[in-house]
Amino acid sequence: MTMLKDTPLIFTKGSKSFKSSYIRPLDVEMPDLAAYYGDSYRAELPNIPNVDEITVVRHYTNLSNKNFSVEVGTYPLGSCTMKYNPKVNEDMAALPGFANLHPYQACETVQGSLKLLYDLQLQLNDLTGMDAFTFQPAAGAHGELTGILLVRAYHEDRGDTKRDTIIIPDAAHGTNPATAAMAGYKVREVKSNKHGLVDLDALAEVLGDDVAGLMLTNPNTLGLFDCNIDKITQMVHDCGGLCYYDGANLNPIMMQARPGDMGFDCVHLNVHKSLSTPHGGGGPGAGPVGCKKFLEKYLPRPVVVKEADGYTLDYDRPGSMGMMRSFIGSFGILVRTYAYMLRNGVEGLKEVSEGAVANARYIMERVKEYYDLPYDEPCMHEFVISSAWQKEKYGIDTNDIAKRLIDYGFHPPTVYFPLIVHEAMMIEPTETETWRDLDALAQALIDIAKECESDPELVKGAPHSTPIARPDETRAAKDQILTCTD
Repeated sequence: MTMLKDTPLIFTKGSKSFKSSYIRPLDVEMPDLAAYYGDSYRAELPNIPNVDEITVVRHYTNLSNKNFSVEVGTYPLGSCTMKYNPKVNEDMAALPGFANLHPYQACETVQGSLKLLYDLQLQLNDLTGMDAFTFQPAAGAHGELTGILLVRAYHEDRGDTKRDTIIIPDAAHGTNPATAAMAGYKVREVKSNKHGLVDLDALAEVLGDDVAGLMLTNPNTLGLFDCNIDKITQMVHDCGGLCYYDGANLNPIMMQARPGDMGFDCVHLNVHKSLSTPHGGGGPGAGPVGCKKFLEKYLPRPVVVKEADGYTLDYDRPGSMGMMRSFIGSFGILVRTYAYMLRNGVEGLKEVSEGAVANARYIMERVKEYYDLPYDEPCMHEFVISSAWQKEKYGIDTNDIAKRLIDYGFHPPTVYFPLIVHEAMMIEPTETETWRDLDALAQALIDIAKECESDPELVKGAPHSTPIARPDETRAAKDQILTCTD
């Protein structure tokens, strides 16, 4: 089990004084395993805790009950879009005709599944203003890499190898510069203006014939829609670069505006953020990448194509960048995506985006008198507030407020991001929260702001309702104890 050093052993259940009778001694002669396995056979017996089955079951069940999820309560994690996943999507993905597929089946035996992927591509084209999609990428960041490799393939195919730089706003997601660097590009930052949008003068200064492209999401990470987006993409195109849309923030503009109409040449979609597939947990994901027609030939192979006698997978693509992962991608996730889009339709997706914006604006208006609002502009799906007042007056920082929110039954928002806002808290309620939930979250933030004034030590000591209050989060990630103690 994973434990933190110097932490009380509240998870330890086994002891040497307790002997479990669940696993009984062998009633046959013990074989000479070393003779069978040689050096690969371990010299010592594993350190297995002495516990009975019911203790193990209760232990892990109790641990799971300590986990927080969107099905337990409001999860306003800004930029990560923790929206509820309808159970009907899971039912569709579990249908035997989908769940029991094998990737090596002949195309004529999986016509329904290939049709689903082909139709999903058409729907995503309509949603984003693109002309073609690949489903290979396994997640959003993987989709980013695929999109930037499309940009690189385009320039290399034209012999324009001097373009070695990607432009990225200072408020961008952290994966953007990491992706550009992984693709072999230099990163050049462009500053935001006083409204939290791309500064056009600053952009003009960083553009040149060495620019391969721009990575940008709109609305941006401050939750603000950039009204100059057509000018931004035109400026990049005028210098010979391409425009890549980070689809992390597509949720508030679905069926309202399309990246392709804004001037973007390619886009990745975080289907867990906008199209309600599972998020996190280390399982399979999907980050489909769409592009304009002139980039289609560079897409990873295979792609699903429709022929006179049905659907097939096209591997014969001479201009393709190759494969980003095995087979077609995470098919089960894409079934969930397709089910969500069919269930909502055009009007439903419009309501999704409208609800996401309305919910965020409602909470922002309720709490902005109690926190610093660095950009007092109409927000889209999320907004950023700051604890700068509380830190200056009472020595309480954003981490303290986030921890105190746990005591009120809410998952904390994203904190200390974007980096251009001091003591930032990024809040995204999503469209799936009820008005009752929104009111409760807003009231909790207001109450905590009042506690900062009336009882600052209470906030500084939070959370008060969890088994472990404030673990060293860096050591928890880097210095884990992955063996049992007995």
